[in-house]
Amino acid sequence: MSKKPTRFHKNNRRTPSPNTRRAQTAIPPAHVLYGLHTVRAALLNPERTKHLLQATPNALARLKQDNDSLLGQTRVELLTPRELDKVAGPEAVHQGVALKVSPLPKKDLASLSDYRLILILDQITDPHNVGAILRTACAFGASAVITTNRHAPQETGVLAKSASGALDFLPMIEVGNLGEAIKTLKKQAVWCVGLDSEADMALGQTQSDQNIALVLGAEGKGLRHKTRQLCDQMLRLDMPGPIKSLNVSNAAAVAMFALSPKTGNTP
Repeated sequence: MSKKPTRFHKNNRRTPSPNTRRAQTAIPPAHVLYGLHTVRAALLNPERTKHLLQATPNALARLKQDNDSLLGQTRVELLTPRELDKVAGPEAVHQGVALKVSPLPKKDLASLSDYRLILILDQITDPHNVGAILRTACAFGASAVITTNRHAPQETGVLAKSASGALDFLPMIEVGNLGEAIKTLKKQAVWCVGLDSEADMALGQTQSDQNIALVLGAEGKGLRHKTRQLCDQMLRLDMPGPIKSLNVSNAAAVAMFALSPKTGNTP
């Protein structure tokens, strides 16, 4: 006797049971943030949708020691460090905590109301570099970091961990056309300064007292030609040692220090 054929939907997929459907929709699409600073910042951010906090008992106590109401309504699951390795990934330095979240809502240039210091990243693709730049920009009180929505890293656990919480403190704005974004900032009286090791003028010689946008290019390629043309000024970092260039995140940190009013080197 022949077996009855399995019934399929029009899309040729088996019909899931009601229990399977519930399991699939229990938690909305999410990704995992990890590390104490990163998770604490996400928990503090009212714009962040939190789904599930997974932590060791010790790490949970560290999260709550300064703010007992930090967790709010976030669901908590206690795990062992080995179980967390599987959640965050074997290479992740999770420090005993992982948080399943939805990506932050996208922001645009129109949402900016403060233009003191803005970082513009021209196709910098390494999430570690972008995260490190976010962290330093946040430390120097920058207003935002602008990236392109193509040829730039998306929000991930790696980027968030490198930013050490800055992703939830500092707006990261994605734009479709970097040139148009620079033009928009210039209409807001923002002085756009490109960083290039071959520039004629050294950082510190610029005399602008306007709000600053620091424009940084990818390692190796640097700023694209059109981006250079739109900058008001191109500047270099003078290095007294035999190595004349820095990793882009380190160069960003040095430039922000030089441009910061608190250093006495206000341009």
